[in-house]
Amino acid sequence: MIPLVLASASPRRRRLLEQIGLSFRIVPARVPEALARDCHPIVGVMEVANRKAAEVARRESAGLILGADTIVLLEGEVLGKPAGHREATAMLTRLEGKKHEVITGVALRDAATGRCLLEYEATSVQMRSLTPEEIENYVATGEPLDKAGAYGIQGRGALLIRGIEGCYFNVVGLPLARVARMLECFGFDLWSDKGRYENAPGVSLDH
Repeated sequence: MIPLVLASASPRRRRLLEQIGLSFRIVPARVPEALARDCHPIVGVMEVANRKAAEVARRESAGLILGADTIVLLEGEVLGKPAGHREATAMLTRLEGKKHEVITGVALRDAATGRCLLEYEATSVQMRSLTPEEIENYVATGEPLDKAGAYGIQGRGALLIRGIEGCYFNVVGLPLARVARMLECFGFDLWSDKGRYENAPGVSLDH
């Protein structure tokens, strides 16, 4: 059995794990992604990631379950996935020319023992100034519609970005260096084709 399970149907997270050569199975979590009302965004995004990992862990007899959730935070307000072209245009109009934060909560849970690591990564993103025509042309590609904040830095949305501070992969949807450190806390062999791991106790990492 492949010991790593991705609790997400996100093609971006799948490609990122494939990029670093990990073998894994995909078992999408069946939980709502909405953050709890009046909850601090960082606490909320980690809680959603934890719910995803826990829900899949209940259906798996063994393995490390990886859950993740990503939000965009602009001036203290969470921007989720746009409902359509009009909302995507409104989000990008608000983001253009400004700096915002991309925060990903990550949960890693041992399905057999219940041990869990819960962490987050934050990246600062500076979007360049955009004309209404540029925003309209980007929204027309359809790329923004399934992405928090209405843009994808790994696609044509890269044209909107002036620069970032922090982990690029976090903006795509999964902070790979942090995930690797979390896996190592469980004794996961990152260099093995099969990704062996030991039942090491879960610990909390520094941010």
